Amino acid sequence: MPKTPVNFTLNGSPRSAFAGPGQNLLDFLRREVGDLTPKFGCGQGTCGACTVTIDGQTQLSCLVLAETVEGRDIRSAAGLANGPTLDLLQVAFMDHFAAHCGYCTPGMLVSARALLDRNPRPSRDEVIEAISGNLCRCTGYEPIITAILAVAEGRARA
Repeated sequence: MPKTPVNFTLNGSPRSAFAGPGQNLLDFLRREVGDLTPKFGCGQGTCGACTVTIDGQTQLSCLVLAETVEGRDIRSAAGLANGPTLDLLQVAFMDHFAAHCGYCTPGMLVSARALLDRNPRPSRDEVIEAISGNLCRCTGYEPIITAILAVAEGRARA
């Protein structure tokens, strides 16, 4: 079967690549585009390791067909930093030891950034809700929540 050309924006840059029939966005981003920050965790939409935003909404890239992102804006964890300057969330995750093994970290960061972009001052409960689709087996979530709240409360170092 022929591949489908897909034109989209990834982390602010226009991109084009060919998607195979039935190829999901996670596989497309990793294999065809070279963005390795979305992680393969479960492949069935239950762990959140592959979280990206599409037009500002968090999505599990393992459940999205690659050909459906034609003309859309995709953001992954690779787009958080501005060159060598880390996003405040990335710094807060380091400062609060929120990344242990690091496998869930890209999805957590994308979910947290999406929350803070739409609600810069979320409550603890709103933070918990925003990351509820992301499974972490290392931190117990408390350092992650603390890091996100530090950014929201302006306590993160720049």
